[in-house]
Amino acid sequence: MVSIEQAKLMAKQLRTSLSARNQDISHAQALELVSQQLGYKDWNTASALLAQANIPSDVTFDKPIPILRMFDEAKAREFYLEFLGFNVEFEHRFEPGMPLYLAISRNGLELHLSEHHGDASPGSTLFVPMHNIQLFHDELAAKRYGYGRPQIVQQDWGQVLEVYDPFGNRIRFCQR
Repeated sequence: MVSIEQAKLMAKQLRTSLSARNQDISHAQALELVSQQLGYKDWNTASALLAQANIPSDVTFDKPIPILRMFDEAKAREFYLEFLGFNVEFEHRFEPGMPLYLAISRNGLELHLSEHHGDASPGSTLFVPMHNIQLFHDELAAKRYGYGRPQIVQQDWGQVLEVYDPFGNRIRFCQR
């Protein structure tokens, strides 16, 4: 769907392109041509319907990004990056020596880790639906992580692979 702003930009680009070919038209004429190209009778009809189409009709949400509390950057990197295989998306500190805020992701799962006091409570639990849990288990087992060797547990509602980070947070990876 084209917005009103996009349609106006198209008209401006059309005028510029025609002007380069010594064919000058007014902005109003360009708007009329663009509205016809978009399948509308005229610019008045196009602008009314485009404005109506771009009004959100319902509340929508994107996927949430959990924030987990951490206390030790080196341990967080060892666990989340080396053991679980996440990648760093961004890092932020207000200045050197201040607490770290770290965004990490892996194949569609994004987590934020924070050393900031008020951002999260240690001991949180995340429930993460996933696919190929056995492959993930095998990958983790091959790393022979010294602080945990999680196993898949069969529940009535699916398979669960639970890991505990060094800060008391728990992630329950689940395949239904």
